[in-house]
Amino acid sequence: MLIAIPDLIDAPGVAAIRAIIDAAEWVDGNATSGHQSALVKRNMQLPEESAAARQAGQMVLDALGRSPLFIAAALPLRIFPPFFNSYAGGQAFGLHVDNAMRMLPGTGMRIRSDLSITVFLEEPDAYDGGELTIETLFGVQQVKLPAGHAVLYPSSSLHRVEPVTRGRRVASFFWVQSMIRDDSARQMLFDLDRSVQGVAADLGQGHPEVVRLTGLYHNLLRRWADA
Repeated sequence: MLIAIPDLIDAPGVAAIRAIIDAAEWVDGNATSGHQSALVKRNMQLPEESAAARQAGQMVLDALGRSPLFIAAALPLRIFPPFFNSYAGGQAFGLHVDNAMRMLPGTGMRIRSDLSITVFLEEPDAYDGGELTIETLFGVQQVKLPAGHAVLYPSSSLHRVEPVTRGRRVASFFWVQSMIRDDSARQMLFDLDRSVQGVAADLGQGHPEVVRLTGLYHNLLRRWADA
């Protein structure tokens, strides 16, 4: 399941986040890499423990909480605190798969990475290259979205960031543990949710068929959810 989330963060919100992170000190992106990623990763990253990362990350999380599309598609149980990275001068991130488990900082709790999310924080015409390239069952897809837009995709997928040959690509990236571990089940629930909303728009929220379909959705969620 690969889903674009348009206008997750509005222009003033993007500007506010950029003001915070652009003024901060950046470090080598391999500070948080696993062994495999370190072999192919060349970028800069905001230190995850920095005040700027925490402040800007909370702004991203607040935006996610206001997004019905994100909630419906991800069915989030836990969300890893957002990271921020940048690519310039030919930097890239070669083909890799995200780590299956992440330790939530300061908690001792692990999060299973079911879904990865990238929130673009630079306009696409400001840089060349930098496409997020994802290998899916339906072929290779490249994603390069306007600032404030996001893309959600399975963490199990092979993906890479193409070299940035002009300008600077800035984004936030992080992971989601869904209540629904299985990607195909999550896709079916998302499709059913959208169908329920469409039928409700036509027939009214209280129509018996809408109630029946809503019950089916929640009973499936109850059957499949981890929590």
